[in-house]
Amino acid sequence: MAQIFSPADAKALSLPGRMSREIVSGKLGADNVTFRLVEIAPLAPGATRRGPHIHPTFEECIYVVAGAGVTETESGEYPVKAGDTILIPAGELHVSHPTGSESLQLLCFFPTSDVGAGTKEYSSWEEAKGTP
Repeated sequence: MAQIFSPADAKALSLPGRMSREIVSGKLGADNVTFRLVEIAPLAPGATRRGPHIHPTFEECIYVVAGAGVTETESGEYPVKAGDTILIPAGELHVSHPTGSESLQLLCFFPTSDVGAGTKEYSSWEEAKGTP
């Protein structure tokens, strides 16, 4: 049966360096998909940029709703702007951040009902790569 999810149904997540609301997931009735709205504010002066994360067993498809930024991956840095979509392969470290003075707003799609169980967050690229 079809379902409609309102903004009031979205679950606020506690994730490093970004505000994230889970609109659809297994906890909200989906069998094989998660859909999140993410906002990443510009870095405050003197603040440390957040590290990457990885989804070893599933892809992530990111649609840029507003703002401009860069998605850094193991395969390179990709400038993104409103209207762009970037596909991150399973198992590739990645992180996005704004490059301008406005927040980067993203819609993130995952082919799994439980993103948290299949995600590993790192505090830095060095930690992710296992180097001191």
